[in-house]
Amino acid sequence: MRAAEVRTFCLAFNDAVEDFPFGDEVSVFKVAGKVFALGRLDRAPLWINLKCEPENALRLRAEYPEIVPGYHMNKRHWNTVTVGALPPRLVRELIEDSYDLVVAGLPRAVRLRLDRP
Repeated sequence: MRAAEVRTFCLAFNDAVEDFPFGDEVSVFKVAGKVFALGRLDRAPLWINLKCEPENALRLRAEYPEIVPGYHMNKRHWNTVTVGALPPRLVRELIEDSYDLVVAGLPRAVRLRLDRP
């Protein structure tokens, strides 16, 4: 996947926005004000930080050398994923899982609002 594809995929989720709180070079994707993905989309190799269930994070790190503990993040809950080295389908699944985890932690009223068409 290329940076434009990552950006497009992240922004396709309900209420997803791209923000730049750490400067123009770091894209931060949020849902209802909460981060679900961030990274330097202008870098090669392309990498992004994604939220992950702790047990799954450990399994993914053991299985893929391109997935490591989250850079500058809580390493129990976040992974840094080198995008270009992994199959696009896996990257999309990891982004979607991250989004879903963040949404699951939102207040019920916000989750209900996100479910509306």
